[in-house]
Amino acid sequence: MGSLETGIPLKRDNRFRSFSSVRTERHPFSQRPRSRFSRFLLFKKLDYLQWICTVAVFLFFVVLFQMFLPGSVEKSGNSSLQDNVEVSSGDFKFLKEMGVLDFGEDIRFEPSKLLDKFQREAREAILYSPAFNRTKQRFSYRKPQLAMVFADLLVDSQKLLMVTVAVALQEIGYEFQVYSLEDGPVHDVWRTIGIPVTIIQAFDKTGIFVDWLNYDGILVNSFEARGVFSCFVQEPFKSLPLIWTIHERSLATRSRKYISSGHINLLNDWKRIFNRSSVVVFPNYILPMIYSTFDVGNFFVIPGTPAEAWEADSVMALRKDNLRVKMGYELEDAVIAIVGSQFMYRGLWLEHAIILQALLPVLSDFPLDNNSNSNLKIVILSGDSTSNYGVVFEEIAINLTYPSGIVKHKAIDVDADNVLSTADLVIYGSFLEEQSFPEVLMKAMCFEKPIIAPDLSMIRKYVDDRVNGYLFPKENPKFLTQVIRQVFSNGKLSSLARNIASIGRSTARNLMVSETVEGYASLLVNVLKLPSEVAPPKDVAKMPLKFKEKWQWHLFEALSNSTYINCTLRSYTFLDKFEQQWNNAPTDRPLSADDGPFLYSIWEEEKNIEIANARKRKEEEELKDRSDQSHGTWEEVYRSAKKADRSKQDLHERDEGELERTGQPLSIYEPYFGEGTWPFLHLSSLYRGIGLSTKGRRPGAEDIDASARLPLLDNPYYRDILGEYGAFFAIANRIDRVHKNAWIGFQSWRATARKASLSRIAENALLDAIETQRHGDTLYFWVRLDLDPRNSLQLDFWTFCDAINAGNCKFAFAEALKRMYGIKHDLDSLPPMPVDGGTWSVMQSWALPTRSFLEFDKQCYSRLLELLINVWAYHSARRMVYVNPDTGVMQEHHKFKSRRGQMWIRWFSYATLKSMDEDLAEEADSEHPNRRWLWPSTGEIFWQGVYERERKLRHRQKEDRKQRSKDKIDRIRKRTHQKVIGKYVKPPPEMKNSNTSTAGLN
Repeated sequence: MGSLETGIPLKRDNRFRSFSSVRTERHPFSQRPRSRFSRFLLFKKLDYLQWICTVAVFLFFVVLFQMFLPGSVEKSGNSSLQDNVEVSSGDFKFLKEMGVLDFGEDIRFEPSKLLDKFQREAREAILYSPAFNRTKQRFSYRKPQLAMVFADLLVDSQKLLMVTVAVALQEIGYEFQVYSLEDGPVHDVWRTIGIPVTIIQAFDKTGIFVDWLNYDGILVNSFEARGVFSCFVQEPFKSLPLIWTIHERSLATRSRKYISSGHINLLNDWKRIFNRSSVVVFPNYILPMIYSTFDVGNFFVIPGTPAEAWEADSVMALRKDNLRVKMGYELEDAVIAIVGSQFMYRGLWLEHAIILQALLPVLSDFPLDNNSNSNLKIVILSGDSTSNYGVVFEEIAINLTYPSGIVKHKAIDVDADNVLSTADLVIYGSFLEEQSFPEVLMKAMCFEKPIIAPDLSMIRKYVDDRVNGYLFPKENPKFLTQVIRQVFSNGKLSSLARNIASIGRSTARNLMVSETVEGYASLLVNVLKLPSEVAPPKDVAKMPLKFKEKWQWHLFEALSNSTYINCTLRSYTFLDKFEQQWNNAPTDRPLSADDGPFLYSIWEEEKNIEIANARKRKEEEELKDRSDQSHGTWEEVYRSAKKADRSKQDLHERDEGELERTGQPLSIYEPYFGEGTWPFLHLSSLYRGIGLSTKGRRPGAEDIDASARLPLLDNPYYRDILGEYGAFFAIANRIDRVHKNAWIGFQSWRATARKASLSRIAENALLDAIETQRHGDTLYFWVRLDLDPRNSLQLDFWTFCDAINAGNCKFAFAEALKRMYGIKHDLDSLPPMPVDGGTWSVMQSWALPTRSFLEFDKQCYSRLLELLINVWAYHSARRMVYVNPDTGVMQEHHKFKSRRGQMWIRWFSYATLKSMDEDLAEEADSEHPNRRWLWPSTGEIFWQGVYERERKLRHRQKEDRKQRSKDKIDRIRKRTHQKVIGKYVKPPPEMKNSNTSTAGLN
């Protein structure tokens, strides 16, 4: 097996099947598939001496390889050499027989689960497209809206990448809004390209005041923005498509520390964040592998990043001194750096040894210094600072007869920038066919260094031989010797090599821009589920080439003087602070949606315990009272019980909010679902929240539990379908138990998020109009259609209704009218909603008399449309008055004079609707139909038969109580009394005197 990076073996458990890095099982030699490089070593006509030398080097260092090579042996204080040999014996069996090594050709990342999901959803989209489903239409009157979230707006390569992507996606029809937890210089860049920026406060106790439902998708950049995830793990934002881009390795590295130190809860908290993301995007193919601990099947790679070019520019700008001298090189030295794949597979050392052997003949081409040492210096840039890779290559160099001091090893995690910036030539010494262009080679080109690489397909795609780099056939490493002699002339770089390096730098600075832009465009098409009113984006193939050829460097030129940000150091600093907060305040750590059921179960158990304790205390108090109080007659006990029963309903406590609401004419209800809506709910007595689910209700608030009043809302399907109308049904169901005001209103929390809710001035103006009965039976509304962002084209009522309902508004309304009124033929016309200069109500933010609300809510059966309140109010002859939410100024729309000849009064009259309501109630109550019927579950069923039945029931209950009372009194009167056993009889006076006289005589 190979390793992903030094010290991390590539495991073969089920988790890596998503990477498609599943290897062929170990078979006998005759059945083992051979790698390309092994076939190359075995069957190509190589130089005999070269082959013998390679085998000799290998045989000499087999034991050394086992002991020191990273990826072969894991360091452990309890492991013995024999144990290590046994672990590697299976791998070396074939090496001993045929000289074959593992060259990492099966290390590949393939997001198989995610791709299968995209293909399945694509098939479903075709099946339900307008071509196959005529009831689904698309009204393209707005562009797809995307929110981009950053931890800060400091200048770094990640901002350059996202700015480039945003500029390109704008060209094919996307619109963006940028949110950031902190401000920075890049704020001006976003403003330059026409994208608004909002700085949000993520750690306010009241939450983040952003209505994320305004966007069709969210793009979060960097794990440092995890503070925003507290919104996305809560309803109603849990289902939003979220793409999380991660460029840093630091969290993957730190996760090993969490595992070793036992911080499993901290690790699981990060896993929940990864699990919430629809897709986690990485810029290369090694990051998803080292982040495999967090993989839940949503990892994806969009190759390409300006990070290497950005870092190279920063290094060259900061280092003004002579770094070569500091690294121990003379000015006359020719430094050749040998780099390789970022994957530390076991055959990498042999590939580097072959490169070293190819360099050996050119050693004599370089002059000697005063100490008879060659001016040629070779640096092997591979492995990390904790490995023993350098010891291996020092021995290999000696056995290849390199003079001492020529070949040195440098760790890539410490000295990469130093080596690449000081080298005269960079040779890519790996023959692995990687999935994207090697980043180390890209950085070398950005340092304006000539490169030599094997003609692998991924390298040949971007490097033209002798144009922006040098290529040699991977089957003939001996050709490398000739190429090196063309690069150097008399120990110095040739002018051709310098020109090639200059062209290579221009190429590398904008490498894979098209792959990045097209990758994000393709991913968005697969992830976003655009509603009917959204125009689909253009095909990315139609995008002008200028948006796919270069990163937007020119937008950052004005920021070139900004302080260089070390992203790696910054990410580790963030993790340190986060871990400190976690350790100091573990109970205040961010909670995810997965904690919801657990916390709810704890709350429910605690509630049951409190109820049981209260019942026990009550029983004990009653027993104590019984032992102290005097017992009366049965008649007295009976009268006391009846008196307590009659006054039982009048002895309920009223909190302060209820008392305030009782004294006002209007109460406005705010339906909500989930903790994400809490920041947008009001706290004054004029408003009252109504939670659509038991979970996610505000603690300590006087909110109404809609699901308790309407069990239909316990079903998530109907709760989602009905939306805020579920709150209407819950309030209307036995309304006198929760609402005792003459007027009732509703306001969507999304209106508050849009800053369209009533101000204090508008509230007072509305209350004054209601108390003075200025307009009578009126529908007051304060969110208007003509100012709705969804109606930028100023569509008429029915067209807009169709646009936000996938073209089904008119059809659904017509079908509802046909069922309500028993119309057999097709209904050609709909209730007219004329364009008369007025506007209509949207977003369920209105107020009207309570009796009118009951008439609307109980008798309208096509009520699942947001705009239905307008149809009912217009055609039932109610006034419609717009209240300016800022100033409170009122303006009547659709006055009665303009409605003459337009209203369908008979269709919407109270008598007609009540009659139909009673017919349906009688059918549901008497016949109990077996068909699926939603209407009986939306409220109280009532008709004349119910009234008669309840009257008879009450009469029968009354008679039963009288009879029980009479029987009880009769039992008391007829109770048998115990007969007197005996009694004392007082003797008469004469007998008493006689007894006295007799005593005297005696």
